[in-house]
Formats: sequence, structure tokens, C-alpha cells
Amino acid sequence: MIRTLSSAQLRIASLIIALSFVFSGVLGLLRSAIIGAIFGAGDALDAFYAAYRLPEMLFTLVAGGALGSAFIPVYSRFSGKGDAVGAVRLASATLTLITAAALLLSGVALVGSDWLVRAVLIPSASAEQQALTASLMRIMLGTVSIFSASGLIMAILNANQRFLAPALAPSMNNVGLIVGAVLLSPSMGVYGLAYGAVIGAVLHLAVQIPALRALNMALRPLPNPRAAGFGEVVLLMIPRVIGAAAVQMNFVVNTALASGMAEGSLAALSFAFSLMFVVLGVVGQSVGTAIFPTLALYGARSDTAGFRATLSAALRGMLFVALPATVGLVVAAPVLVATLFERGAWDSADTIGTAWALRFFALGLVAFALQEVFARAFYALRDTLTPVLVAVGGVILNVGLSLVLIQVVRGAHPAEGPFGGLALANVLATALESAVMWALLQRRVGVFAGREVIGSLGRVAIAAGVMGIGVWGVTGLLEGASPIVVLGIGGVVGVVIFEVAALFLRLPEARSIPLALLRRVQR
Repeated sequence: MIRTLSSAQLRIASLIIALSFVFSGVLGLLRSAIIGAIFGAGDALDAFYAAYRLPEMLFTLVAGGALGSAFIPVYSRFSGKGDAVGAVRLASATLTLITAAALLLSGVALVGSDWLVRAVLIPSASAEQQALTASLMRIMLGTVSIFSASGLIMAILNANQRFLAPALAPSMNNVGLIVGAVLLSPSMGVYGLAYGAVIGAVLHLAVQIPALRALNMALRPLPNPRAAGFGEVVLLMIPRVIGAAAVQMNFVVNTALASGMAEGSLAALSFAFSLMFVVLGVVGQSVGTAIFPTLALYGARSDTAGFRATLSAALRGMLFVALPATVGLVVAAPVLVATLFERGAWDSADTIGTAWALRFFALGLVAFALQEVFARAFYALRDTLTPVLVAVGGVILNVGLSLVLIQVVRGAHPAEGPFGGLALANVLATALESAVMWALLQRRVGVFAGREVIGSLGRVAIAAGVMGIGVWGVTGLLEGASPIVVLGIGGVVGVVIFEVAALFLRLPEARSIPLALLRRVQR
């Protein structure tokens, strides 16, 4: 039987996941640095990122977050009642049918790949670019069914409070792409990256198998849509899939709009989003993943007091990390991008363009993190419709803002192109989505973000502001030094200033988070 986690256990779980995200993030940065050095922000990477869009969309629609958010509450109800047989049958049926659906959709996309690229993904690109994109996409469609099976296994492990293996899985995807870039690309060009994506999907699945075996769950093929609970999983998934489709359409619109911009625009936008996403994994996804099973159990028991307390504590911890991370990314974006990528085929113009987009994405880091936490809170209440409706509204707003902002957003440097408007549109729409979900969730479960959270937010903002001034001063004093020196010294100074300011402002997280991390390391 699955039990709820205490606040201390949730902090440890969040730290485990956060450290795994850090590890994955480091590998992701290494992957990006290697790919950037080999290819630069040019046509080849534009084609790769455009080609990956459809496989990623299909996985997101078939499984992705939609499956986990629908599966875990239903599975938790079986486990909470001690019905191990029912839980295993539900898992077996879901794994079988989801994988079959992924194979079917991948086959359809394979047949229509050329048309999809020409008409939907990159209509403004050249015929040669479209042909390359379609060829790469056909290779990477093989990842959809693998990721779908792996996504369901992640949900099973998370539902059983086993967080380490699922949190490590994204790292394996990065390993596959690194292998493709380093070992395959010298002889295969950008096709090496496509095959690396397939290798990454296999490793993503393989790293979770030992943890699944440790649960002693006798999973087996069960193509039975009438298995108890499966219908409820599908019903809970439907609104979430609609929302995921709307979000994916956002990315498709961005890809299509960027295809008509200067060479390397899509690559710069993708690199910037990846950098922001690394930080988001640590400050938002780790918290959301750790609290979701506990929130689902509180939701199943109608324990709103426990639900509110868990959510409030999670928000305080998340904001304590997210706000200084936002300030740090905005201030240090050019130095960070130069340190990571400026070598080989990657030049200073690529750095300027990527930093331009990164600063816009960084402004939305808190909003992206809140969205991760609030969406999972609704899913834990078995309400997948509300966040979907909010997401659909956000997508409509995002598309409208994108069409307007790409006409007006420009920087002083030629590399600071209109793709910055795409990043800013995404941030503004996400901020509104998060605000709406915050208000609706408090109407649903009561006030969980009262004086304690708001007061903590204000003090964290002050500490982050002081840190930002300090880091800005350090980068100014070290102007002309090596980017890695500036980044290293600025990072250390920023952490020290923030921690001292947080202790001075009596933020409890300034003590509890470092102490929890220290205890974990000592173990």
C-alpha cells in the first residue's frame, strides 16, 4: 500500500529528483555544447529541431504528461485499497494499449511525412531543407512507441514513490544524443543526431527496467480496453491530451514562423528554451513530480487540509529557488551561452542570438514552474479539464501575441532577431495561465497561498534583487576576462549574496534546503 510522504520526506524526494534533474541538465548542457560546436546555429540544426517536432508531439499526445497525470490517481486508488492484482492489471492494459496506439500513429506519420513537413512544419523553407527535415523525421518516428512505454513505466514508478530511476531517464536521452553527435555525426552528418535520438529513447526505457523489476510487478501484454480502471484513465486523459495538443500546436506555430526568419533562428530559439528548461527541471518539475503522488492520495481521501499544507510548502521551496535563478539567467545570459557553446562552428553572433531569446524565456521561469506545480495539483484532484481549458486559452493568446510581437521585437544587434518575440509571447501567455490556475485552485481547495507564501515571495524577491545587483557588478568588473572565469566567479558571488540576504531576511528555506541537502549527501 502506498503511503503519503511527510514534509521532510517530500523535501528529500524533491532533492533526489532535483539532483537527478541537475545531472540531466549538466548532460543536456554538454549535449548542447557538443552539438553547437559541431553544427553551429545553422540550417542543419534548424532541420533537426523541426524534424523532432512531430515525434515529440505524437509522444506527448499518446503518453507524455497526459498519461502520467491520468494514470497515477487511478492506480493510487487501487493501491490505496490494497488491490495489488487490480493495480497490476491496470498497468498491464495501459502499457499494452498505449504502445499499440503509438505504433499506429507513428506509421501514419511515416506515410505522410513529406506532406507534413511541406504543409505544416516548415512551409517557408527551401525544398532542400524540407527534404532533409522529412528524412530526419522518418528516422526519429521510431522513438514514439519507445518513449510511450517508458513514460508509462515512469508513472508506475512515481506512483510507487520510486523517484530516482524515472528522474534519471531524461539523462539517458541526452547520452544518446551525445553518442550520435560525437560518434555518428563525423561520418553521417546531422543524420547521426537522428540515430542518436533513437539510441537515447532506448536508454530512457532501459534505465528504468531494474527499478520496475524491484517492484515485483508481473506486467504482461494485456490488450483489454475493458480492464478495470483503464476507461477512467482514458477519460481523464482526453482533456489533458487536448491541452497537450494545443501546447504542441504552439511549438508548431513557432517552428513554422521561425522557418521564414534568418538562418539559425529556430536553432537559437531551441537552444535558449533548452537552457531555460534545464533550470525549470530543477526548480519546477522536480517539485511537481515529488508532490504529485502525495497530492493524489490526499485528493482521493478528500483531505483538503493536507492537500493545502503540502502545496503551500512546495510553493515556498520552489519560489526560493526559481526567483534567484530567473535573475541569474537574465543577468548572465550572454556569459552563460558563450561559456557553453562558443567554440568550433558556433560564433559570437550565435551567442548573441541565443542569449537574446534566453533572457526572454528566463523572465517566465517562475510562471513556467508555477504551471508545472498547479497543473499537477489539478490532476491530483482528478480534474484534467480545468488546466486544459486554461492551456487552450493560453495557446490562443500565445499565437496571437506571437504574430504581433515578431513584428515589433528587435534588438540592437542583427542577431537579435524577431524570434525573440516568439519567446516573449510564450512567457506572457504562460504567466497569465499560471495566474488563472492559481485563482481557480484556491477556489477549489481553499487558500493555500496566503500571507506565509506571499510574504516569503516578497522576501525572496528582495534577496534575488540584491544578488542580481552583485552579479551585474562582478560581470562589469571582469569585462574582457574569459567567459568561464566570469561565469564561475559571478556564480559563486551570486550564491553567497543570495544565501546571506535570505538568512538576513529570515527565510526558513535558507536553512532547511541546505541542511536537507547536506543530510542527503552524508547518507
